[in-house]
Amino acid sequence: MKKIILLGLTALLGACQSMSPTPKASLAGEVFYLQRIALPPTATLSVSLQDVSLMDAPAVTLAEQKGPVKGQVPLPFQLSYDPAQIKPGHRYSVSARIEVDGKLMFITTERHAVQLNGQDPQPLRVRVDAVTH
Repeated sequence: MKKIILLGLTALLGACQSMSPTPKASLAGEVFYLQRIALPPTATLSVSLQDVSLMDAPAVTLAEQKGPVKGQVPLPFQLSYDPAQIKPGHRYSVSARIEVDGKLMFITTERHAVQLNGQDPQPLRVRVDAVTH
């Protein structure tokens, strides 16, 4: 009888371990711009980590942070992603945008490549440029 209970407990523990959340890795950084202007209180920041490997297909978003801007530049961000989604030979990039009342104000215009192998400098510095309307 003790063996049956022990086997049942072992199976239960194994099931609990397989249900544990996937390990997360993260990239920390800050978004900045060179213009000497303050952001209005309604500004929102979006930062995303994307797989940009395929030329003829849209980028695949692995992580994203969106929300109201708190303070002024540099604006901190933290992207948590699942390292199991990282594929050897693929290219990854971080992009950002700042909107005010749904209207695009700043966006990344250069590629900010990341390796996602633990060698990326942190905090990442992601520059956004003003959008002319």
